[in-house]
Amino acid sequence: MANQPNIMDVDWSAIPAPVDDGGAAHLPGTAVPPMALRATDGGSVTLAALTGRTVVFAYPRTGEPGKIAPVDDWDMIPGARGCTPQTCAFRDLFAELKAAGADQVFGLSTQSTTYQAEMASRLHLPFAVLSDEALELTRALNLPTMQVAGMTLIKRMALIIDDGRISHVFYPVFPPDRNAADVLEWLKANRR
Repeated sequence: MANQPNIMDVDWSAIPAPVDDGGAAHLPGTAVPPMALRATDGGSVTLAALTGRTVVFAYPRTGEPGKIAPVDDWDMIPGARGCTPQTCAFRDLFAELKAAGADQVFGLSTQSTTYQAEMASRLHLPFAVLSDEALELTRALNLPTMQVAGMTLIKRMALIIDDGRISHVFYPVFPPDRNAADVLEWLKANRR
């Protein structure tokens, strides 16, 4: 993040890939708890109350161009690098995800809504990003997390939620910019 002028230009072969630590194995079949999360569109979203198929992609934290990473070796933390490329891929494939059966698409991180709103505006996102800054959803679902610079960050993943219940999990996700295409392929193969 800190040493590259364009956060979208990443040599994924130079970035360590995360390993499947089993941290998401318990999620398929789990009901999402009924809690409201603040959204970048100014409202709040209760994932448990949504009907239809919802795609939620989670990421540790997006960076801001020209800003320093939270720690010097951010890029060397498996799964840390790539939040903006992942988010942009979901933006770019948004219409196709909807056409393949995603009734709703959301991003999710533990960053504040204010921080997320800057990113959502800058990247022209057609979907809201949800804030779990208080870690309520993260703890209730026991989502896999990492500790970096005193922050609890959600490890990168994508959830398919059907009528309030997690039906599929993409975890770990690498490279991040391919996550949206993998979700799209799954949606096309698993139409409701």
